[in-house]
Amino acid sequence: MGLRDLKEDIKTIYEKDPAANNILEIICCYPGFQALAFHRIAHKLWCWKIPVLPRMISNISRFITGIEIHPGAQIGKRFFIDHGMGVVIGETTIIGDDCLIYQGATLGGTGKEHGKRHPTLKNNIVVGAGAKVLGNIMIGDNARIGAGSVVVSDVPEDSTVVGIPGRIVVQKGEKVSQLNHNMIPDPVTCALNRLTYEIKEIKEMLKECTDKSKNV
Repeated sequence: MGLRDLKEDIKTIYEKDPAANNILEIICCYPGFQALAFHRIAHKLWCWKIPVLPRMISNISRFITGIEIHPGAQIGKRFFIDHGMGVVIGETTIIGDDCLIYQGATLGGTGKEHGKRHPTLKNNIVVGAGAKVLGNIMIGDNARIGAGSVVVSDVPEDSTVVGIPGRIVVQKGEKVSQLNHNMIPDPVTCALNRLTYEIKEIKEMLKECTDKSKNV
């Protein structure tokens, strides 16, 4: 972990969190920043195949921050964990650049198989509060995982997933700020609205047919 990485992590928090006031506050009061700093050290030791110590650092970090990141997880640049309490990131997780994760989110595995068993997040992804992304799945660039969603299958790029299990909702190119993870469409409401419109059309067609039959 270099000084450049620390500066970039601090800059990312400034840009993504309007509550950040100064560098000292970020270093002392932001568990997401602290957990990431611990992880960068632990991951380096993990890559050097040093036993026990990386897991000890990870455990200390969890005790201090409430965030559990396995030292084997690969995390890209400008990663931000907002609030952070209860976040869990598994051993074979791969996270790209410019990703944002909210409190209570889990990037976890399924089963007891060895090898790659945790998700891969590409770039510029948002994982909402309490969301669970499970298994060896791929989350494409610019995807958004809604708060409380459970995702167990691949998500294409530029899409939004909501619900349990996660359902893909197509966005028509409308760009939403990363912090507005509550501003996601509801697929159930959309379906009901579509059905209401179709029923209205059918009623109008039946009325026309009835009027024509009366005239005859």
